[in-house]
Amino acid sequence: MHGTRVLDLSTVVMGPYATQILADLGADVVKLEPPEGDVMRYNAPMRSEAMGHIFMNANRNKRSVVLDLKTEAGRAACLAIAKTADVLVYNIRPQAMARLRLSYDDVRAVNPKILYVGAFGYSQRGPYAAKAAYDDLIQGAVGLPWLAKEAGADKPRYVPATFADRTVGLHIVNAVCAALYHREKSGKGQRVDVPMFESLLQTVMGEHMGGYTYLPQQGAPGYARMLERERRPYETSDGYVCVLVYNDKQWRAFFELIGRPELQQDPNFATQEARSRDFAGAYALIVAEMRKRTTAEWIEALEAADIPVQRMNSLADIVADPHLAAIGYFREVNHPSEGRIRSMAIPSEWSESAPEYRRHAPRLGEHTCEVLREAGLAEGEIERMIADGSARA
Repeated sequence: MHGTRVLDLSTVVMGPYATQILADLGADVVKLEPPEGDVMRYNAPMRSEAMGHIFMNANRNKRSVVLDLKTEAGRAACLAIAKTADVLVYNIRPQAMARLRLSYDDVRAVNPKILYVGAFGYSQRGPYAAKAAYDDLIQGAVGLPWLAKEAGADKPRYVPATFADRTVGLHIVNAVCAALYHREKSGKGQRVDVPMFESLLQTVMGEHMGGYTYLPQQGAPGYARMLERERRPYETSDGYVCVLVYNDKQWRAFFELIGRPELQQDPNFATQEARSRDFAGAYALIVAEMRKRTTAEWIEALEAADIPVQRMNSLADIVADPHLAAIGYFREVNHPSEGRIRSMAIPSEWSESAPEYRRHAPRLGEHTCEVLREAGLAEGEIERMIADGSARA
């Protein structure tokens, strides 16, 4: 994506995560922040003010520009940058962009070929259009807390990660890449909306449509295997282990391993279809067997039998993982203001045009003057904006 400029008006996680991926792939991402900065700058732990850990891990390879978009000078400067951009990404409600006079029509008036990509809560064609949305709320809207309780949790709970933000962030990346390709072929810019609710629903309902897939309805909704209460790490005699005995070959190997080969003929276990009609029975068998050996014994035995198995890692285990160490996933880099930090590698691996760590996560307003000069603003104008507070460097 070298040669592509992205004007990033997004904050928190969803938009910044998406634009960091675009930046990793080579795009010149200009992160436009309000005078107080992206709110994620202030989540502890941090070594320096306004350089919190979540911000650091979602904003590498970007340049930070601070403009007060509520001022005429700040808005004009934003449009000057937009005139030089290929893509604009934002994640506030379109109504707020319109109030700032930065709607699609406002921006394409200065740059008809721009790709104007909005990521917000809900499709603008329905009654939820103006509703505010955050990760927790969208997780609730798509049923994830309900599914957690249905699958055996004591109470509904959210996935303990910004699951909606980061999943929809990938939809943003896909949309930007596809829109760039369309413009390359057609020469046309366009507006693209990436609503969180509808996008995350594809992830959740892809398996949980169940009987709702058919008209008239055939069976219950929900994927029984995902909702089975024993679908979780199995307790061994000294800990836990993650195992998936899934296809017929793996089940036959498992029956041999536990010394019960006769189960291969049991009509409840013999085929994939039979097991799918009684996941509770299949999981109950595994639960009972897992308690009979240690975690290490099970990992050795299951790997020898070519049955998928993985140790259940803690966060500390992940940082110390030997595979990640071998591929250099966690890399130590020197940040000019934060000193020595640990950075996660770009996960994709390329034979050509490999993504790279080019820039540290920027300090607030670190590149304001640089980018405004590139947008054509004169030195005196930049100085006046900094003096009156419509910009910050």
